[in-house]
Amino acid sequence: MVKTDIKPNINSPFNLKVYLQEKKEIVEKALDDSLPIEKPEKIYEAMRYSLLAGGKRLRPILCLAVAELLGQTEDVAMPTACALEMIHTMSLIHDDLPAMDNDDYRRGRLTNHKVYGEDIAILAGDGLLAYAFEFVAIKTSCIPSERIVKVLAILGKAVGANGLVGGQVLDLECEGKADVTADTLSFIHRRKTGALLEACVSSGAVLAGASEDDLARLSVYAQNIGLAFQIVDDILDVTATSEELGKTAGKDISAQKATYPRIWGLDTSRQKAEELIKNAIAQLDIYGDKAQPLRAIAEYIINRKN
Repeated sequence: MVKTDIKPNINSPFNLKVYLQEKKEIVEKALDDSLPIEKPEKIYEAMRYSLLAGGKRLRPILCLAVAELLGQTEDVAMPTACALEMIHTMSLIHDDLPAMDNDDYRRGRLTNHKVYGEDIAILAGDGLLAYAFEFVAIKTSCIPSERIVKVLAILGKAVGANGLVGGQVLDLECEGKADVTADTLSFIHRRKTGALLEACVSSGAVLAGASEDDLARLSVYAQNIGLAFQIVDDILDVTATSEELGKTAGKDISAQKATYPRIWGLDTSRQKAEELIKNAIAQLDIYGDKAQPLRAIAEYIINRKN
């Protein structure tokens, strides 16, 4: 766990642990139902292997939480929530490949390419990415079509060259370089990690018909938790064990990656993450108690152990 001055509010009647568990169970059921096995069975099995491998399901939960904050139903937001997890899973499959971060374990079990081979793993990621857009377009109902189109645009931007893909390219280019600055690192991770987290929040807001003020405010929240999430990831890579992480610890050091602890040190990295979380939480003041799930999720991000 990252040592921090930001602690969960134990006096609040809201129980984040119960909330996350309840939402996770709903999301898991929806994900299982979303991807039945068809022919050719092998590719569907590979897609399901990683999609249903567990994890925190934080991204779909964020989408649901924002939609519900602004008055939308869970049923309407669920196809987009599932699509976000499909995209995230694709990114993990591809990130673990030998040509990328070359990892053998993810979420406590063998990575996709270790089970199905590199060729099928690549195709499984491709299949999940394409299906995410199809799933939103076909399964979202009861809202104006222009909102669905806007959500699709948000997802496309988040995963493209100005988002996740671009961040990954710069991350690879910076491996082994000693002169990477904090600004460059933030540029990388606002895309590689932050863009999809922001898409979770923005898409949930759009589905609910959010105003421009709501979108701007919640985007700032998302940008801050996204960067804080990556800083905590970098800290945990140094301080946690492989068993705690569910993946290989110390990978960033062995790959000579630019990380926040490497640039700032652990103490300053923790301080920067705290500042980001405090700023994220401040964006929610206008929503009062209705925003308690989002406040608690921000606190969870900085206090998590994996």
